[in-house]
Amino acid sequence: MCKKTKEQKFIMLPSVDFCFQELMEDEEVRRGFIGAFLRIPPEEILDMELLPKKLRKKYKEEKYGILDVRVRLREGEQLNIEMQSIAYDYWQERSLFYLGKMYVDQIHEGEDYDKLKKCIHVGILDFTLFEHERYYSCFHIWEDTIRDMYSDKFEIHVLELPKLAKYEYPQTELLRWAQFFGARSREEIEVLAEKDEYIHKAYDKLEEISADEEKRLEYEERQKAIRDHRHMLASGRREGLREGLREGKHEHAVEMARKMLEDKLPIEKIAEYSGLSPEDVHRLEEQ
Repeated sequence: MCKKTKEQKFIMLPSVDFCFQELMEDEEVRRGFIGAFLRIPPEEILDMELLPKKLRKKYKEEKYGILDVRVRLREGEQLNIEMQSIAYDYWQERSLFYLGKMYVDQIHEGEDYDKLKKCIHVGILDFTLFEHERYYSCFHIWEDTIRDMYSDKFEIHVLELPKLAKYEYPQTELLRWAQFFGARSREEIEVLAEKDEYIHKAYDKLEEISADEEKRLEYEERQKAIRDHRHMLASGRREGLREGLREGKHEHAVEMARKMLEDKLPIEKIAEYSGLSPEDVHRLEEQ
């Protein structure tokens, strides 16, 4: 049973990207979640290696890829696992960009293509991306008519957390993980932890990082930034930004970036949300 003292009320929400990345640092937690969406027993995932999050770029003007959690499995397959707490207009394009960068990052000039291994992108979204009812979608490269697979080297998984509150789904390991990531209370998490040993490990890790005062401060700063950003979207500022960018009004993007700098968001995230380059954001930070 998962019994905690009354003093331990505070617990981080796994849907906040800071908390998610902390959880994925734990090998057993990664093993349990990866096993669920790959549909293999976690015990069969023998070797996992955390890789650098920043992907290489060949030319100075190229855009960097900054990944949330990047993992290499025993046979060389690479996974990028991301928690996206805030709605993102071009999520499909962004996920393809990161998937492509991760794929080409495997080899250097002159090396053979046979060294390229499967790359998998997993997006856990705290917003709705598709209109259909399914909370989980998996994509490959198929021939349109006879459904022959062109290559299995690209694979994209999408979990949409808001749908869990709207529809009923058959119980699976993956559903339990989705419910864990989307949980809004300790009670929800405790119920799930009692049903799955790997989610129980994730709950234990969650308790550990929630009790860390320094991590709690970082988490609360990030949570505040997310709330503020959602408020800006709800108040129509995002539409104003779109109009401003279409009309070439750079100051709208700058205003949003300054607000995010005040909220201490990472430079890469500010560049993502505002449309400015990381260099422009750095210059704003120095002003």
